[in-house]
Amino acid sequence: MAQKMHHYVTIKGTKNGLVLILDDTCSFQQMLDELYDKLTADSGQFLDGPAVSVRVQAGNRFLTDDQEKKIISVLQNKKNLLLERIESNVISRAEAEEMQKEKEVTTVSKIIRSGQVLEVQGDLLLIGDVNPGGTVMASGNIFVMGAIKGIAHAGCKGNSEAVIASSVMKPSQLRIADMINRSPDHYPAGGHEMEFAYISHDENQIRIDRISNVYRIRPGLNSLLQKGE
Repeated sequence: MAQKMHHYVTIKGTKNGLVLILDDTCSFQQMLDELYDKLTADSGQFLDGPAVSVRVQAGNRFLTDDQEKKIISVLQNKKNLLLERIESNVISRAEAEEMQKEKEVTTVSKIIRSGQVLEVQGDLLLIGDVNPGGTVMASGNIFVMGAIKGIAHAGCKGNSEAVIASSVMKPSQLRIADMINRSPDHYPAGGHEMEFAYISHDENQIRIDRISNVYRIRPGLNSLLQKGE
């Protein structure tokens, strides 16, 4: 009885190019050998002719930098294959730690005075004021239990969904991701209710609203609460 042939590499053609699906249960070397064999054999129209974009799907296999380089080296044997990206369902420990930091809330109790800069990864909860000339920055959201009279920059690594909330919203400048609101006259005079700033994607500008509306405008802020219920 003939031995069943294992297929560690599946090549699929799409309208956007090729997808190489790599088996994640075999050894890396078994998969790499088959990838080499399939790409160096006469495999038809996809592997000969004009340039074609390639995505590699590694599934639940974690690829080291060295293993990724070996896959790239095999692909380079076919000059018409242009690697777009290598995808994996598994992330490295460093990436996992980075993601965890982004979910953390750093609590600081102090006054940020003129010339001082406070920057954190993840969300910032400041119990105090940001005086004129002072700056607070966070890769996530900023919550100030006091007055913002200086500069506040939320989502400083590109998170356009971040918000800036303050008991007293009288900043010299607000920034969210790469968007800046330079017009202090734009900010509402406000009463005694806490307010928050966010990017209105419809208007493509920073807007200010009452904190009671944050659940409607940024429902994602409830994600941690929902998981705990």
